[in-house]
Amino acid sequence: MKLAGLMMVALFSQAPAAQKPQMAEEAFKNVQVLRGIPVKEFMETMGFFSASLSLNCTDCHGDASASDWSKYATDTPLKNTARRMINMVNTLNKTSFGGRPNVTCYTCHRGNQRPKVIPSLEAQYGEPPADDPDEIEPLPTVRPTATAEQILDKYIEVIGGAAAVGKLTSFTAKGTYDGFDSDFEKVPVDFFAKAPDLRAIVVHMKSGDVTSTYDGREAWVAEPGELAPVPLIQLLGANLGGARLDAQLSFPGQIKQLLTNWRVNFPAVSIGDKPMQVVQGSMADGTRVKLYFDKASGLLFRQTRFSPTMVGTVAARVDYSNYREVPGIGMKIPYTFQITWVDGRSNINLESVQPNAAIDAAKFRKPAPPR
Repeated sequence: MKLAGLMMVALFSQAPAAQKPQMAEEAFKNVQVLRGIPVKEFMETMGFFSASLSLNCTDCHGDASASDWSKYATDTPLKNTARRMINMVNTLNKTSFGGRPNVTCYTCHRGNQRPKVIPSLEAQYGEPPADDPDEIEPLPTVRPTATAEQILDKYIEVIGGAAAVGKLTSFTAKGTYDGFDSDFEKVPVDFFAKAPDLRAIVVHMKSGDVTSTYDGREAWVAEPGELAPVPLIQLLGANLGGARLDAQLSFPGQIKQLLTNWRVNFPAVSIGDKPMQVVQGSMADGTRVKLYFDKASGLLFRQTRFSPTMVGTVAARVDYSNYREVPGIGMKIPYTFQITWVDGRSNINLESVQPNAAIDAAKFRKPAPPR
């Protein structure tokens, strides 16, 4: 799993020449259908298949792939079926929906390896499942009880107020990380952030460091070969925008300027037993982002963003909790982050935070590929 995080690297006075991002077929062998897309998007399509069919990597690629990345290139019956399904869905969308991705793997499979073709009477007459809060769309008939500005202003107030929030210009932190890639064992993590939009996270895995950086323009994730088939991945598109947003939200005083086209006309929704106020905005590239604020406390509870892939749109989210006051600043930040996307889930728990610390610019630069 990749550090759902998605984070970052240092500002230069002059932008270097743009580098051509690595495409899937350049990084992996035997890519036949999913060609011409960046590595990160390719990995997201794998997560899309997993979410749609409730299968894991070895189900499609074979047991041997669990210990040898090269085995992922071997053809298997399920891989060949997936290729046929991608072509079928692409043709259907092209001929019936003007090329819009209205039909995806998930449309029919809904978490099952084989799509159901007979209506279920149990489903028809049973208790309907709860709505997924990440799927809820704005409704023109819903009258909001608060504007986006009011919700965002309340958030700034409850974390300490604009004056206190403005005092935080950088911070470093130490804590623990756990996730699929650490076998859910807690390992040390170092966190670096500098206003307005620089962030880096270094997870000290047993096999080597996993480093995620955003430098104000570019984002990268570097992982040891034992954990990932590609040691250094450049984030692009919605993933780059997400990395920028994560870095900017480390300094919430600018929250109202981070997104545009704010909307609040959403149906009532709860996460667990907590009623939420949902605010949706758009990043510069049009990618939608939803922010969920605990209606009672006013605190930011969740961020969900959506990334298009060749096979459909995937969601990624960050849940925030354990708000605590930053020493000497008078404002609160979340000390716990749970990062979830279609390729895994991880947790970051900060244990100590040093505000307004001097941070070497090298911390935010493009990381070197692990050996």
